[in-house]
Amino acid sequence: MSVETARDGTAAENGVNRLKANSVGLVGVVFMAIATAAPITAMTGNLPIIVGQGNGVGAPAAYIFATVVLTVFSVGYVAMARHITAAGAFYGFISHGLGRVAGMASGLLAVLAYIVFEASIIGFFAYSLQGLVASQLGLHLGWGWYALFGLLVIGVLAFFDIHLTAKVLGVALVLEITVLGAASVAVALSGGGPDGIPLAAVDPLNAFKGVGGTAAAGLGLFFAFWSWVGFESTAMYGEESRDPKRVVPRATLISVIGVGLFYVFVSWMIISGNGVQNAIAIASGQVPGKDGNNLFFDPLGAHFGSWAVTVFQWLVVTGSFACAMAFHQCAARYLYAIGREGFIHPALGRTHPKHGSPVVASAVQSVIATGLVLAFLVAGMDPYVHLYSLLALLGTMAILIVQTLCSFAVIGYFHVQGRHPETRHWFRTLTAPLVGGVAMAGVVVLLVLNLNTAAGPAASTLLFKLIPYLVIGTFLGGIALALYMKRRSPDRYARMGRIILDDAAERPAAEPAHV
Repeated sequence: MSVETARDGTAAENGVNRLKANSVGLVGVVFMAIATAAPITAMTGNLPIIVGQGNGVGAPAAYIFATVVLTVFSVGYVAMARHITAAGAFYGFISHGLGRVAGMASGLLAVLAYIVFEASIIGFFAYSLQGLVASQLGLHLGWGWYALFGLLVIGVLAFFDIHLTAKVLGVALVLEITVLGAASVAVALSGGGPDGIPLAAVDPLNAFKGVGGTAAAGLGLFFAFWSWVGFESTAMYGEESRDPKRVVPRATLISVIGVGLFYVFVSWMIISGNGVQNAIAIASGQVPGKDGNNLFFDPLGAHFGSWAVTVFQWLVVTGSFACAMAFHQCAARYLYAIGREGFIHPALGRTHPKHGSPVVASAVQSVIATGLVLAFLVAGMDPYVHLYSLLALLGTMAILIVQTLCSFAVIGYFHVQGRHPETRHWFRTLTAPLVGGVAMAGVVVLLVLNLNTAAGPAASTLLFKLIPYLVIGTFLGGIALALYMKRRSPDRYARMGRIILDDAAERPAAEPAHV
């Protein structure tokens, strides 16, 4: 099948628009993947829950366990990425390994996850920015104005070459890692806090012990895994990167292991800087006038002064914005990948003639995210308690199920179908995906068991009660769509498989990529 490459870097294959090749390099892909994990948002949002209600002093150990499991998962994931390059990463991988029906069901589930993730994080962004502007600038505006402003800026940036987005995300990511790292290094160099640097924090056994028993440990482990959501987005940028066969696997492993080591170090030092019992008391709300943010504010203020706390507060805002923008890019590429195959609507598969961006899919994602924000706004809901928490849980449940299926798709691709015997390996493509798949299924169970606690005050809402049904309904809808196409429109069903396979083919690098 011939491919004609345009001067702007896009390509057309049998009328199928392609994303602009060579737009981003290894560093850019790593930045975008880590930005979706949003280290500063994960630390300020999840660590207080893990310390106060989950593993207590064992929070760093929970991150160690999560790092090991996700690294094992990534071994099979990158094996697929070396042979399959597609904007709809899980969609393409599962279609190859488990068939078109499972691929379509998983693709729609991934679309659901990434669509709601943007609106969810924008809720956190609006909540943080509203409070910060009111306290420091004295300006009082409703959270909806901040949310809509954030969505507008994201939509404009996504219109252009992804190189621009990578630069913006890179700046935000470097700043937030710098401030978190500086606080942690300062604690380490000072010898820790009241308890020194407790080694119990990194004792692997403490990953399975909780402040309130086994159930609390399960809650902590779930929030530890939640801190990585989005790292798998590396494969989505394969078509736009130079030499995706090397860039995507490397970016995935760098993201998983790098983020994991960073989380372990930061959580360890933050607990050390506060003192173990004091950290647990602050995180669980037992210290009057303090909340989970003080886990970070107190060490920062003690070592650098009040100005560092102010900087940290603003970086929470920029970090959440970067995270929302990264998820926008993910959602747009999934919509694009399905749209260019003629499903949902073929217009979704159009790219910008100059920038090579998925311009229609991106605009649709902006409209959907705006609609979600307006719905919560009209309903009088809170941007943090409802918009952020509920949509994050919905998206997390969906994406964890897809990740689980992706692990088993690796086994199906290399061992059941016998593809690429030169890559087939007893550990990389069989044992690791099997262990990773079972472990990811276990994380789904942890989510289900701790759903009420994770939702907090929002657990009483109708949307919370609908979360499992929305996930199951979307998955079954994807199965029904694929089976319908197979029976009633075999040509379109055949084209779906053919375009996925052809579009996922390896391609050589052309001109040097941007960072």
